[in-house]
Amino acid sequence: MEPRTITVKGAREHNLKNVSLTLPQGKLICFTGVSGSGKSSLAFDTLFAEGQRRYLESLSSYARQFLGQLPKPDVDQITGLSPAISIQQKTSGWNPRSTVGTITQIHDYLRVLFARVGRQHCTKCGQPIRAQSREQIIARVFELPADTKALILAPVVRGQKGEYRDLFTDLIKQGYARARVDGKIVALSEAPSLARNIRHNIEAVVDRLTLTPNVRPRLAEAVENALKLGDGTLIVQTEGTPDVPTDLLLSSHYACSKCDVNFEPPSPQLLSFNSPQGMCLTCDGMGTTFDFDPELLVPDPRKSFFKYAVDPMRFWGRMGRWRRHIYRGVARHVGFDLDAPWEKLPKKAKDALLYGLGETHVTFEWKWSGGVHRHGGTFAGALAELREKHRRSKSDFVRQYYEKFMRKSPCPSCHGARLNPQALAVRIAGKNINDVCAQSIRDAGGFFDTLTLTPIEQMIGHDVLKEIRGRLTFLCDVGLDYLTLERTAPTLSGGESQRIRLASQIGAGLVGVLYILDEPSIGLHHRDNQRLLDSLCKLRDMGNTVIVVEHDEQTMRTADQIVDFGPGPGVRGGEVVAQGSLDDLMRSKRSVTGSFLRGDDQIDVPAARRSVTLSRSPTSSVGRRTAKTDDRNRMIQRKRKR
Repeated sequence: MEPRTITVKGAREHNLKNVSLTLPQGKLICFTGVSGSGKSSLAFDTLFAEGQRRYLESLSSYARQFLGQLPKPDVDQITGLSPAISIQQKTSGWNPRSTVGTITQIHDYLRVLFARVGRQHCTKCGQPIRAQSREQIIARVFELPADTKALILAPVVRGQKGEYRDLFTDLIKQGYARARVDGKIVALSEAPSLARNIRHNIEAVVDRLTLTPNVRPRLAEAVENALKLGDGTLIVQTEGTPDVPTDLLLSSHYACSKCDVNFEPPSPQLLSFNSPQGMCLTCDGMGTTFDFDPELLVPDPRKSFFKYAVDPMRFWGRMGRWRRHIYRGVARHVGFDLDAPWEKLPKKAKDALLYGLGETHVTFEWKWSGGVHRHGGTFAGALAELREKHRRSKSDFVRQYYEKFMRKSPCPSCHGARLNPQALAVRIAGKNINDVCAQSIRDAGGFFDTLTLTPIEQMIGHDVLKEIRGRLTFLCDVGLDYLTLERTAPTLSGGESQRIRLASQIGAGLVGVLYILDEPSIGLHHRDNQRLLDSLCKLRDMGNTVIVVEHDEQTMRTADQIVDFGPGPGVRGGEVVAQGSLDDLMRSKRSVTGSFLRGDDQIDVPAARRSVTLSRSPTSSVGRRTAKTDDRNRMIQRKRKR
């Protein structure tokens, strides 16, 4: 059986000069040569473009009408071409909602894991919450020590005001004889008189029993009645066992009996910051807010409020009498002088003017010739009006003016976590999903490697954990173990984005594919270069053909075959000057790369380097003045030389 090959005949794309060559399949091939010699033209604009075009042609005519047509590369013939995947040197996009976790799909698996295995906690008191069936509740009660005396209570009133005479009467009619009122067991026939303005807790006593093996039918009936009367919640009060908690709260709903707060059962949508169910409502799942900064709003604190200390307010025009009487009403309510300089106002006064007084009722006085007209209302603050004007403005000039006083900052509600409180209250081993994403990939891998689950949880999360651990391992293998899963896509470099996509392709497990990479070693530390090459070799060993456009010497020495383009850039290139092993490249007299590998040519280290002062930023005022001074001195020196 002859080895499979990719044969290219007469490639003339861009500066290629009728290039013909044969490439082995299932090998790691390195395209090298001087910049502009045509290696990317053959790899991406010929091989990959033709692979994409043939794939689209294999689709139905109905599907092709939505995808359009791709132009055929300028080449006579290509045979043996496999489905091609290009991983180029470019950023992953500018969508701030995309993160390392979403790009690699690790975040999707994390959402499933936390939704199915995670433990919901109350957002107020932090107590664990878990919905239980009737059988689970009975089993939990039987976990108490044998012969324990217990009261099965049904909570009917939790922290509410009232006398509840009618409630006691209704409970008697339903056949209940006793109740626990504010912690004391009383007979309903002799119910105490309750104060109307004090909050009370009332639990009906459903049954009183001793936990023995033959009491199970009676306990089951009591649990069912208690859940029905207590709206899915019951309390087990134990007696005579000081080492056991007095009250055991059990619920058939996702609800906190202590705080009387109901929750929806955890779902993958709840743990997504791109879903309305899970996103933080303050920042809409962005983790940051773009809002007015008080420090930028007041550039000159020596001015008073009426002298436009809040600078963008001058954009509204002259401050009329009506607006002034509103502000004076606020000052009179809080107790400060509006004519005082901003820097001398107390913090309470500044907060009232900027952020408002909430729902507090304020009395305003409008003075006119007929006397004083008093009216009441609330005050939302200057910031609320600024936000509204910025949001409703249709003029780019106006929006840009307001944005000069705005700054991006972490969300004050979620503090950058992007999720709402209920989603952040779902935890595994004491960590919520944001805690895991905030760790480095190396630390996250260690967390999941040492994660201990119950047998049932292990059975539920086995496949999900396998995918998470595998993808974290792939990211570490390509030298990205320092990144965090919450890192946003716009902040990634081109090399990081390419290696993330490379790790995703390794995790996909495809075979028989032609992978084309564009200088994946750019931006990678030398100590991690071998790990990247090991990943490329792993792709090759899976049965894929890997073509790497690269200048790195270590990559050339690792490759199964090298194709050198040249001999020069642009019109002086476009030819294959050498093809084969590393020794074949070094023996070629036309190869510029070979001359460097042989040691005939080398790049000398500069004897002196230009000094750089890091403290002088070219964008700062000091940096601009320094640059102007340097330019002026150089101009004077040139004139003197003339």
